[in-house]
This record gives sequence, structure tokens and C-alpha cells, in this order.
Amino acid sequence: MNAVIHFHIKKLIKSAGAIALLTLLIITQTGCGSKTDEPVSRTEYYLNTTCQISVYGMDSSEAEKLLDEAYDTVSKYENLLSKTVKGSDVYRINHAKGEAVTVSDDTLQVLEMALTMGELSGGAFDCTVGALVDLWNFTGENPKVPDDADVDKAVGSVDYRNVEISGNQVSLADPAAAIDLGGIAKGYIADRTAEILEKGGASSAIVNLGGNVVTIGSKPDGSPFVVGIERPYSDRTEMVGSVKAADRTLVTSGIYERNFKENGKLYHHVLDPKTGYPAETDLEAVTIAADKGYSGFCDGLSTSCLIMGEDRAKKFIADIQAKYPDMHIEASFINSDDKLSVTDGMDVELAEE
Repeated sequence: MNAVIHFHIKKLIKSAGAIALLTLLIITQTGCGSKTDEPVSRTEYYLNTTCQISVYGMDSSEAEKLLDEAYDTVSKYENLLSKTVKGSDVYRINHAKGEAVTVSDDTLQVLEMALTMGELSGGAFDCTVGALVDLWNFTGENPKVPDDADVDKAVGSVDYRNVEISGNQVSLADPAAAIDLGGIAKGYIADRTAEILEKGGASSAIVNLGGNVVTIGSKPDGSPFVVGIERPYSDRTEMVGSVKAADRTLVTSGIYERNFKENGKLYHHVLDPKTGYPAETDLEAVTIAADKGYSGFCDGLSTSCLIMGEDRAKKFIADIQAKYPDMHIEASFINSDDKLSVTDGMDVELAEE
């Protein structure tokens, strides 16, 4: 079992340009070099977040075509996996009143990953929270605390074991249930997008889908990319520290990402499937790192850890490390006391003033 290293966050860095660097403050500069070392980057809005994809070491016209393919891939999977896109696989399952729906191989793979995460986490991660997510409406213009009776009713339909799969057919044993893959789909999409880039000839690139980061190779000069870990509630302007990454994925989830206040109380978007309310957690942010190709799995892990709270999350990650050693999973945790803890293989370089 890996040890966990603890220390208080005392040194932080503020950057006026940090907002332009997206959810996970990501440092991709290569320093003084030739133009071929500079990335061809594009920022677009998908998956209810700002996405940035950067390709290094390619002719600009070739890189632009590859970016077209990459964002077409993001769009394709959003249209398959989003519960709000009419006609998506998930939308059709949720509106089938319990009848079986034939879905794509990709949707099937994400669902199976979500169900596995449900089992591994003891139900902390549950992909059937769709009705609850709709009630809270954190992505809406005027979210508010729903009635207790409505929450209790929605909780009654939450149980990932009600998802039934037979071949490519998926049904819900409880017709009132609704699937939401928001806690795992972005990571899966980041993995598939990275594959498209590599197939297109990219050997040095970064995919950042709003906090789900995949690094392909390293910088053109051979040094690793540097991915920042955002300080909670800093509005993307402060970093706790950074992690060097080559052919790695880093996924951060935080309770600060979406929230609202009502009657002086803050409500965050990470819902506890067992209560139907925002998880009462002492964690503010969790970053999971692993080898490239496991961003979807890391996405589910980071969400699970937030819901579990610090002590249970650390044991959970230790168990996952032992169960899946080939993924080379590491983690960092920031708790409500502003204390950063890391597994012994998570080399975080603290930011300086």
C-alpha cells in the first residue's frame, strides 16, 4: 500500500493569464525555440465546458486538419453520451420507459465502465442519478434547492444495478430511473480524442476537456509537459502546484466547479446518490493521474473520491492501486482545511509566490 504524504498549502501562485489556460491550469510553453516547437491550439465549447487541444511539432495546415478531426470526435461522442441531446443513446434509454434500446459499442463501453465504478466504489459512483441531476439543475440559469419530497422520490430511482445489458441492448429495470454519464464520459471522450490525434500522426499533443487532461508524448524538446493543479475556489487564477506528465492523463474533480448559494448556504454539484443532496465531504478537490488511455477510469475515480471524503477516499485509491497496478494510478487530495495530501508516486511541485 502506498503511503500518503501530507502538507499544508502555504505557497500559491497567481497568474493574470491563467483563465486562458482553462480549468486545469496547464503550462505548455516550450521556451525559446523554433516555430515548429510552438503548438497549434484551438479552444472550443463542448460538454458544457471549455475545451482546448494543442498539437506540437506538425505543419500548421496538417495540425489544423487534425484538430478538425479531434473536435469532430468530441462532438460525435457528446451526441452519443449526453442525456440532454435528443436522440443520443443515453436520451433514448432514459425515455424508453424501461424498454430495451440498442446502443453503440462506445456507449456500451462507457456504461460498463460506469457500472464497474459503481461496484468498486460501493455505490458512491452511480450513473443512474439523472433524475437527481435534473432536479438540482446546476447548469441552469437559476438553480435552487428542490423540495425534500422530490429529492426523496428521485433517490428511490437511483441504483446502478437497475441498468440491464444484453449484447448491445440496454434497459432500465426501474422506468423512473435516468442515466447520467457526466461523471465519467468526459474522460472516455478525452481518451478517444487522444487516439484520433495519435492515429493522425501527432506525437506531441495535449487534450484538455475541462479538467480531463491527456498528454501525448512529451514536448518537442523531450521534456515532459507540466500540468497545474488548480486551487479550489480560485476561479482558475491560482495553482497549488504542478505535475510533470508525458503519456499520462490527469483528471481533477472539485466541489467548487458548479455551485450556488441559497439562504446563505453553499450547495455544490457533486451529489451523494444515497441522500440526493450535495455530498457532505471534507474534500474540495481530487486529482487522479494514470497512464494515458485511462482518463475515463480516472474520471470516475475522482468523482467517487469527492463523495467518499478524505479517509475513505485514500483507502479506496490504495485498493485501486493494488487492483490495477498497470494503470500506475496516483492521486492528490485537497481538503477543506486547505491541506494537500498526495500518494507517494504523485510528485507535485508546489507553486511559489
